[in-house]
Formats: sequence, structure tokens, C-alpha cells
Amino acid sequence: MQELPDCLYEGKQPTLITPSSPTPNHTLYLSNLDDHHFLRFSIKYLYLFQKSPSSLTLKDSLSRVLVDYYPFAGRIKVSADKTKLEVDCNGEGAVFAEASMDITRQEFLEISRKPKTSWRKLLFKVQATGFLDIPPLIIQVTYLRCGGMLLCTAINHCLCDGIGTSQFLHAWAHANTTSAPLPIQPFHSRHMLEPRDPPHVTHSHPSFTRTTVNKTSTFNICKYLQSQPLAPTTLTFTPSLILRLKKICAPSLECTTFEALAAHTWCSWARSLDLPLTMEVKLLFSVNMRKKLTPELPQGYYGNGFVLACAESKVQDLVNGNIYHAVKLIQDAKARITDEYVRSTIDLLEDNVKTDLTSSLVISQWARLGLEELDFGEGKPMYMGSLTSDIYCLFLPVAGNYDAIRVQVSMPEDVLRRLEYYMVKFLDEKVSMIYHL
Repeated sequence: MQELPDCLYEGKQPTLITPSSPTPNHTLYLSNLDDHHFLRFSIKYLYLFQKSPSSLTLKDSLSRVLVDYYPFAGRIKVSADKTKLEVDCNGEGAVFAEASMDITRQEFLEISRKPKTSWRKLLFKVQATGFLDIPPLIIQVTYLRCGGMLLCTAINHCLCDGIGTSQFLHAWAHANTTSAPLPIQPFHSRHMLEPRDPPHVTHSHPSFTRTTVNKTSTFNICKYLQSQPLAPTTLTFTPSLILRLKKICAPSLECTTFEALAAHTWCSWARSLDLPLTMEVKLLFSVNMRKKLTPELPQGYYGNGFVLACAESKVQDLVNGNIYHAVKLIQDAKARITDEYVRSTIDLLEDNVKTDLTSSLVISQWARLGLEELDFGEGKPMYMGSLTSDIYCLFLPVAGNYDAIRVQVSMPEDVLRRLEYYMVKFLDEKVSMIYHL
């Protein structure tokens, strides 16, 4: 497997980019949707651009946009009462690293069909003893010998969600091309998502489980996968393939692209793991709830504005049933996300609960966030994806093809081969059967 050459930093130490003018110095409250253990990591994006803007311009525009997005220049800390995380908006700065690499755009594209562990070198590793010591925003720009540029960003998930990261990156790109005010001003306050007093859990929340181990679980899928050597895969679903997938559900069921592809991925995942037929498994997926609240969250809200929806099924119904069954479960799970459900989730998170990953596939949707539209003045990216691959499944955009989606996940090698078969070949066989009926 071809890997990337080393990054050359040429003796340069990363710099701290601070806001270009004074910013508020205070502590930013993080909501319960920001501050729970499932989100204590950084969202890591990887971009390939055909041409690089000047380093000076990128740093200057970042410094200016950090005036508006000043919490990104702060540091995450534990609150005084030791109960929550919060942001110390101290203007300390974002980490900005520069490197060069002996590779061309085309060479990178040729090896980008599957994620590589060597991609990690494209993001400067901050020496830190723990999660809280890592700055919320880390950026590395890597210049290629052909004049192209690889851009990597690591953004603390406790500070924002996928919509928020996209909003911030587009704000930076906007500042890099014009001095005009930002089209969307960031909304910083998270107090609209405070728990009720007293907390009042009114719904069941199958996405979460208490910290005590579920004694009824016969097989912890998450622990099994994390104990194995993992290999990544990326499967591209073109518009025509997605249309075929929808034809399996139609005309008896109208569904979105996400619902059809998530259902197919969930069924294929269950088949590839060869699980006991009577086992209950879950699909967890994020649902944007900004417009589901009363009142709605303000435009520009970049904090975590999603909750995890949960679909549940016995394996046998996913393996032996029609995809219609899984799609309907996903639609029902989405329909349960109401204002009261969100409030109940926030109140539940006051207690010591964790996301239930023991028998769950987690899908994160990156394909409709506008991430592939990012333009710093030299054109949109030739490639956009995740820097790393995990057992969590990502739906990624395809640069230059808005209607296509890449499915990325890491699994043990033997499981991965079966997953790829069921995701692509099994789908072709199903469609073929339908067309011949």
C-alpha cells in the first residue's frame, strides 16, 4: 500500500495565530449537547486544493476571522465546580503549522481512494498530556511540489458540530477573499440549551445507556471491533447507484438519499458481522435540531445543534427482510426528534449517561454540509474527506459531484471484504431481481 512521504517543516515551529483585534475575555458556557464524553475529540478534515493561496494571506485572514470566532482562539477547561467543560476565551490563539511534501496533486488523488494511516502526518501533533491540553483549533498547510496545497484542520467537537465547522471554515475562506463583513455572524451563547430546573426526562432515549454495563448484551460489537487490526474502505455511491437503491423502496415508500443509504449500510453492516439473528442492534445517526426547537436556534449558532436518533432492530429483520424495514425504522427515529425530545435529552445528560455503542453502528453525515464548496480564492477543493478512519461510518461529499456520496468506515479485514460485497454486489443483485420480476 502506497503511503505519503514525510512532511518537511524546515525547522519552522508552528505559530499561534491570535485574533487581530481585542476580543471578549470571559468564560463560554457549553451546553450538555456540547459537553458529553461522546464528543471529546477533534473533527479532522483533509482538503486538497489545486493551487495554494499565500501563507501570509491565510494567516492574516485567520487572525481576522478569529475576532468573530474568538472562542476558537481560547482553551477548553474544567469548570470551577468540576462538573462541566467550558471555554476560557483568553485569545491564546490557534495553532498554524506549515510544511512541504514531495508529492503532486495527481499522486495524492491516486492514493486517496482509501484513507491511509500516514495521512496523520498531515496534521501537526501538539504535545499534550490529555484532551484538555490540546488547543481547540489546529491547522496545517502542506505545500506540494506542483503548487497544490493540502489543508488539514482539527476542530474540537465540544465547541461545534459539523454545521458549525462548515460555517467557521467558510467564514475563514470569505475573509481570505474579501474584507467585507461575514454573511453569517456567529451566535456564541449556548444558554438556550440549558437543562430545565429541575431536569425532567419525558422520553426514553435508546441512544444512551447508564455507565453500568448492560448485562443482557451477548456480544459487545464495539469492543470486538476496537480489539482487532482495522482496515479502511471508501465506497462511492454515484447518483445512478443511489437511484437504484431508492427503487428497492419505491413506489411503496418515499425516502431521502440519506435514509436509503443509511438503511442499506446498516443492513450490510449487520450481514458482514455475521451476528446472532436474535440479537438487537442499533443505528445511531445525528439529526440537526436547530429548526425543531421552539423557538428555533438563531442563525449562526455553531455549537452542537444535533441529537442522536436511534433505530433498533433484530438482526434477522435486517438480514432477511427488505430494506423497506430499515428505512421505515430510520424515518420513525427521525420523526421522534421534537422540541420536547431534545429538551428531554438535555435533561437526561445532567445524569451520568453514555452513548450506547455496545451494539450500534454510528453514521455521521458530512455530505450535505457544504464542506466540499470551500474556496479560499484559488478554486474549490479537488478532494475533501476525513483525515482518519474509524469504526464510526462517515457519509462524505464527492468534490465536483454534489449528488454522489462516499461511505467510509474501518473494519477488520475479513469483515471489510464481506461489507464491500454486500454494499455493492449485493445491491446489484437485488436491483437485478427487481427489474426481472
